Amino acid sequence: MSRKLEGKVAIVTGGSTGIGLATAIQFAKEGAYVYITGRRQAELDAAVLEIGNAKGVRVDSSRLSELDALYAQVKAEKGQIDVLFVNAGGGSLLSLEAVTEEHFDDTFGRNVKGVLFTVQKALPLLAKGASVILTGSTAASGGTPDFSVYAASKAAVRSFARNWILDLKGRDIRINTLSPGPIETPGLVELAGPDKAHQQGLLDHFASLIPLGRVGRPEEVAKAAVFLASDDSSFINGSEMFVDGGIAQI
Repeated sequence: MSRKLEGKVAIVTGGSTGIGLATAIQFAKEGAYVYITGRRQAELDAAVLEIGNAKGVRVDSSRLSELDALYAQVKAEKGQIDVLFVNAGGGSLLSLEAVTEEHFDDTFGRNVKGVLFTVQKALPLLAKGASVILTGSTAASGGTPDFSVYAASKAAVRSFARNWILDLKGRDIRINTLSPGPIETPGLVELAGPDKAHQQGLLDHFASLIPLGRVGRPEEVAKAAVFLASDDSSFINGSEMFVDGGIAQI
C-alpha cells in the first residue's frame, strides 16, 4: 500500500510535544522526512527518537534570525519543502482587566508574528504542489472567558489563510487552517495549573460541552493534517477544517 507522503520533505513547527509531535509521527509513517522545531533541546531530542525519520532544530518561531537558520539548513540538506505545518504557538488564560503588554506581545509574537514569518521565509523553498497548514483553534469561532488574546491571535491566523491564497495565486501552493477543539495535550491541561485534579476537572468540563462527549486525542488531529498535506485534498484551499467533536458547530 502506497504511503501518502512518500518522499516528501515536511516541517512541523512546535513538533516536540502534543499535536505537533503526533503529526510529525504520522507524517513520518506516511513516508515523509520530517524536520521538527521547538524551543527546548531535550524535548526535541526525545521527539526525534520517537518519530524516527526526522531531525530536530531548535527554533523560536518569533525570532526571524532563527527561522533564517532553519531554512538555510533545509535548503542545504533537502533543497525544498513539500509540507509546512505551522503549529508552534500557545496561550494562557487571563481576564480582560488582567491583560498586560507582555502577555499580548508574547501571545501575538508566537501565534501571529511567528506564523507570518514562518510562511513568508519558507516561500522560496516551497515546491510546486506544496501544502501549508496553519494551526488555528475553535477559540477563534466563539467566546471563552479569559481567553480573548489567544482567540484573537487565532482569528488572525484564519484570516492569513484566506488572504495568502490570493497572494500565491498561480504558484500551485495550498494553504489551509486546521482548527482543533479541546485536545488532551500538555498545553491544554497546563491551563489548569500543576494540580492533577484541576487538570482532570478542566478535561471533564470540556467533555461536557462537546457533542461527542469527550475531548480529542492528538492522533485525531494528526490524521486530519495528513489529509491536508496529501494529494487527497488537492482542491481544498483556503479552508478551515475543524477537528473538534462538534463544539464549534453548535
